[in-house]
Amino acid sequence: MPLRIVFMGTPEFACPTLQMLFDRGEDVIAVVTQPDRPKGRGQKLTPPPVKVLAEQHGVPVLQPVKVRAPEVITTLQELRPDLIVVIAFGQILPKALLDIPPKGCINVHASLLPRYRGAAPLNWCIVNGETETGVTTMLMDVGLDTGDMLVKKAIPINPDEDAQSLHDRLALLGAAAMAETLDLLAEGRLVPEKQDDSLTNYAPMMKKEDGLIDWTKEPRVVKNLVRGFTPWPGAFTTLDDKVLKICRVREGEGHGEPGTVLRADKNGLEVACGSGSLFIEELQLEGRKRLPVQEFLTGVKIAPGTVLESKETPRG
Repeated sequence: MPLRIVFMGTPEFACPTLQMLFDRGEDVIAVVTQPDRPKGRGQKLTPPPVKVLAEQHGVPVLQPVKVRAPEVITTLQELRPDLIVVIAFGQILPKALLDIPPKGCINVHASLLPRYRGAAPLNWCIVNGETETGVTTMLMDVGLDTGDMLVKKAIPINPDEDAQSLHDRLALLGAAAMAETLDLLAEGRLVPEKQDDSLTNYAPMMKKEDGLIDWTKEPRVVKNLVRGFTPWPGAFTTLDDKVLKICRVREGEGHGEPGTVLRADKNGLEVACGSGSLFIEELQLEGRKRLPVQEFLTGVKIAPGTVLESKETPRG
């Protein structure tokens, strides 16, 4: 007999897991997601991806501004779910909500707990130079990603992949982990495992200013920042007082004063770092499109000796 499931999620990352529930024939009785938000230059009100998918399957959608509001709790109680599945929802769940389903609230977390707790584990594991990550399903409690672990699945982080690539792979892996979790739950073989709090490393929500490149750092450190902050919010420097986002780089062997352009020609755009250098392969100047470096240099002339500054925060 299929479980009565309330699904809670918001961005594209959550969609493979919701689709997996539909494909399995689970009884998804409602979807809870964030309110529609203004998006793009026209600030048009846009529904979250999870809402779009839920409506395609004819499932009722709730979009509370605050999920802890008493009327929201009452509505969820009246739905009588067996289980609540949560992935990238975007709000902290109160105890009153966690207590509703008899089989608990199970979360898909985008890291191998307990290593990275917090809002942006996927990004910070790249920034910190990790070579492996994964997903963990977890029985939620009132703490921040502190609940008992259920199923873990690990994958290597490719040395040149950015956050978008890893996001897409982990989204699919999360769906597989939740499917396995549901199978074990149905068979009565789900064994919760306590987390070791001493092993945790907090992964806070990313802020635009965190993407400011410090050219005095080693090339590998700067490269990891670029990878972890691409596509959003972006790793950046400044060129002639304009924000210059750096989207893809590879390590070089040049030397010079950190931030100094060593070459800008048909062979590439090379910038000195604290030790060694980086070749910038894709970049985006404020107000323009993201471009491969050769195309960029046909429209923007950069002379060797130009210094890329690390002083400003991006506007907008």
